[in-house]
Amino acid sequence: MMSGKHFKAHEVSCCIKYFIFGFNVIFWFLGVAFLAIGLWAWSEKGVLSNISSITDLGGFDPVWLFLVVGGVMFILGFAGCIGALRENSFLLKFFSVFLGIIFFLELTAGVLAFVFKDWIKDQLNFFINNNIRAYRDDIDLQNLIDFTQEYWECCGAFGADDWNLNIYFNCTDSNPSREKCGVPFSCCTKDPGEDVINTQCGYDIRAKTDSEQRTHIYMKGCVPQFEKWLQDNLTVVAGIFIGIALLQIFGICLAQNLVSDIEAVRENTRVSLLLTLLTFLLVRGSLTEGRRVMLQ
Repeated sequence: MMSGKHFKAHEVSCCIKYFIFGFNVIFWFLGVAFLAIGLWAWSEKGVLSNISSITDLGGFDPVWLFLVVGGVMFILGFAGCIGALRENSFLLKFFSVFLGIIFFLELTAGVLAFVFKDWIKDQLNFFINNNIRAYRDDIDLQNLIDFTQEYWECCGAFGADDWNLNIYFNCTDSNPSREKCGVPFSCCTKDPGEDVINTQCGYDIRAKTDSEQRTHIYMKGCVPQFEKWLQDNLTVVAGIFIGIALLQIFGICLAQNLVSDIEAVRENTRVSLLLTLLTFLLVRGSLTEGRRVMLQ
């Protein structure tokens, strides 16, 4: 008898559903903000009106960082929000798989960075030198380099002479620039008594003796300073990366749990419909058989 069988009803966990939704709403809004900032900066620099400038990869454009990060966050946030709210298993699976791919790439990058640290160091040197060449070509890049040199109290990749790579700062006789044999103001040591930044503090400084240079500018390069900062803050950096990794794993697990609940509810609904149909057919068959008996 069918009436003697009971099926356990599955329900989608509201806690998991709305936790994923709320988390991804924040994620989605941050992605929109990053994209908006990136597109605004991109249009302000006239890139949108000059497509050929997109192919100019001489120096790193910080706008790309905002666009890529914002795009990834937007896609993930959108998939997570709609997937959780609409109980869409496809979007939730996309969210968890995409998040898993990002986690795998981060893990791979971490392992490769440890194994090929010397190669990474050379690439970082090459990267910084490329950006030194393009220092005056992009205001966002210029601000990024200035912030880096001020924060780590460094100058150039391995020293102030790396600024010879820039056409405005090199020491060649043919250089007509007023900044010849100088460095950007971000290389200058800070005077606590100065309220206004002296943007000309680095003029002609590399034409002076080493002892004079040491009193006015940072002599250490940004690559060794970055390595020192990384060693001094290794625990904090490791903690941040582990926290991000755990958050990603937690998000993947929650999304997969919600997908399992959704599929269980759908399966239970299909079984219930099938049982209802079978019951209807049995009742209908019994009624038909009863009428036949009565007619006989």
